Amino acid sequence: MAEKKAVGIVGVGLLGSAVSEVLLRAGYGVIGYDVLPERVAALVALGGRGAGSAAEVAESAGPVFTILPTLDSVEEAITGVTGVLEGAGADTTIIQMSTISPDLAVRMGEVTRARGVTFLDAPVSGTSSMVARRDCVVTVGGERAAFEGCLPVLEDLARRVFYVGTCGMGSYLKLVTNLVMGLNGVVLAEGLTLARRAGLDPTQTLEILSQGAAASKILDVRGPLMIEGRFDPLMKIDLFLKDIRLMLEAGQHLHVPLPLTGMMQQLYTAACARGQAKEDLSGIIRLYERMAGLPPRATPGGE
Repeated sequence: MAEKKAVGIVGVGLLGSAVSEVLLRAGYGVIGYDVLPERVAALVALGGRGAGSAAEVAESAGPVFTILPTLDSVEEAITGVTGVLEGAGADTTIIQMSTISPDLAVRMGEVTRARGVTFLDAPVSGTSSMVARRDCVVTVGGERAAFEGCLPVLEDLARRVFYVGTCGMGSYLKLVTNLVMGLNGVVLAEGLTLARRAGLDPTQTLEILSQGAAASKILDVRGPLMIEGRFDPLMKIDLFLKDIRLMLEAGQHLHVPLPLTGMMQQLYTAACARGQAKEDLSGIIRLYERMAGLPPRATPGGE
């Protein structure tokens, strides 16, 4: 069996550390960098290797994943003075997995191509816990040959991998995915709040929903969190507001009305105003229950 190449990861937070764990289990050497040294130390404790910069990661790895929270951090990690491009060689492929704008994905593709480096626009769909158990999906935009070259490592990481076209298409697909996922979660919170007000048993309500026409992945993942009041972040509300902004900008650019997405933005903005910015998206149920005049839950996630 051919030896697997070392893989680089720039950004080993919640999602990046989950990607690291999966690839380490699959037999890859993993070299990681993060602006927070304690995250690099955690990677080393798992069996990976730490680096002092994104450039150092690129010097030691074949494919380099960037998994970062904001558009600015993605651009800096790739094009900054100690970024991936500074250490990249002709055999480097940058696999950008964050949720960014399609425009930024296209621009990063152009910048890297001018430097002789391959770039894939490959956001991952799934919470960090889903990624850790390989229950995630990756949608890839970019040159087909580059996609084929990186397919083995992507298939070792994800349950399904889809090639969706040119650079930028992966990011468009991720925005569509997050739009549907986010609205599904808001609708679930709305329904569970009505159920609580009516006096229905919450556990039984979830079971019935999961067995009928309302069944969904989001119900399975976030339904239990909502009724148990567990809001430790799988996806933080303030980061998701960034995604919603990108959805609305894409809709405006393409002349597509997104009225429900706009309403979702207002609801999550209100949750942030209540001090819930760092909670998981499931925390939106707290806002609904407050609006309905229900008392806070007597749980770890209650007020």
